[in-house]
This record gives sequence, structure tokens and C-alpha cells, in this order.
Amino acid sequence: MIKLIRTNSENQDFIELLKLLDAYLEEKDGAEHPFYAQYNKLDLIKHVVIAYENEEPMGCGAIKEYEPGTMEVKRMFTSPQGRGKGIATQVLSELEKWAAELGFEKCILETGKKQTEAIGLYHKNGYTRIPNYVPYAGVENSLCFEKKVLNR
Repeated sequence: MIKLIRTNSENQDFIELLKLLDAYLEEKDGAEHPFYAQYNKLDLIKHVVIAYENEEPMGCGAIKEYEPGTMEVKRMFTSPQGRGKGIATQVLSELEKWAAELGFEKCILETGKKQTEAIGLYHKNGYTRIPNYVPYAGVENSLCFEKKVLNR
């Protein structure tokens, strides 16, 4: 059974999952990795969700305010041994729920064109493509998405 917890970026399990994520992205992004890495610093993020299976951290994600009314989904990752179990969908759903509880109307996110699994995840969960937002505007290998999470 998957257990989700809400925490922040100081959580040690989150930090360890991000090490795996960063290694994966460095390989996947290649020469473009330094550009993307600058926007994924581990400054204090107040809203982090971690998924556990049998007390082992298997996946994570975070949200941070992008602008009033909009949360940006960041640092989504599922460990190789956690893939194919619906963990990413559960984490994403919990992040959306949390954003709505905090009064945010929508979530936005960026992913790379090479992140085909992530693109599929976001489509499957109701995200639609939008023009690339700052700092990804004009970046050819970035894709941006949004989803309304709160109806006003």
C-alpha cells in the first residue's frame, strides 16, 4: 500500500529522492542539463509530497507559488523500483489537492520533450499544453502544461 505524507524540502527522504532525480535528468537532458538545473534548486519548498511503500520512499513532488492563484509543480520523480504502480499519479493528485486547499486556482508545470513518461502522466491527469512561461519561454525543448484545480 502506498502512503503519502506532506512535508517540506528539508525532509531527508525528499533530498535523497532528488539526488536520484538529478542524476536521471543529467543523463536524459545531456548538454542542456545546466540550463534546467538552475531552476531546480533546493531552496526551501514548503509543500512537498513523498510516497512510501513499506516505509521506503518511492516518489515525490512539490509545489511552489508561481504567481497569485498559480502553483508550479516541481521535482516530480518516481524511483525505478516504484514505477508502474501509479505512484506519480497519486503524488500529483495530492499536490493538486493541496494547492486547491491553499486557494490556488491552477497548477502549471514544465517538462522536457525528452521526458516522454512525464508527458504521458500529465496528459493522463488532465493537463493541457500552454505556451511556455518564463523562464522557459522560447526554450525549444521545454513543454509547459496547466490544470485548473479549484473552481471559483
